[in-house]
Amino acid sequence: MELLLIILIGLLYGAGVYMILRRSMVKLLLGIMFLGTGANILIFLLGGITKGKPPVIDESLKMFQDNYADPIPQALILTAIVISFALTAFAIVLLKRVYALVDSDDLDDLNTPEEEDI
Repeated sequence: MELLLIILIGLLYGAGVYMILRRSMVKLLLGIMFLGTGANILIFLLGGITKGKPPVIDESLKMFQDNYADPIPQALILTAIVISFALTAFAIVLLKRVYALVDSDDLDDLNTPEEEDI
């Protein structure tokens, strides 16, 4: 299971870097989303995968002796998912507006000043 997640993280990072290096604004956004998803899975993997063990300590115990799921990485990932969803929604609206103004999603077209006909 962990080996599969490691391979998935590598594929997401590789695809994310490849998409960021493309010239399209849409591919740039997809690359950022791939990198964010890869980082979330990496945090989840480093937090430890414990199947069927809730992060709840019984009231009678003063110290937890068994393996349990660490709630901190799960809370961080949940927060990151919500923030990345809001960022993605904002970026989609922004890209739509830029495309309406420029009529292209090529990043080089944004930096090139329009030449006036003389």
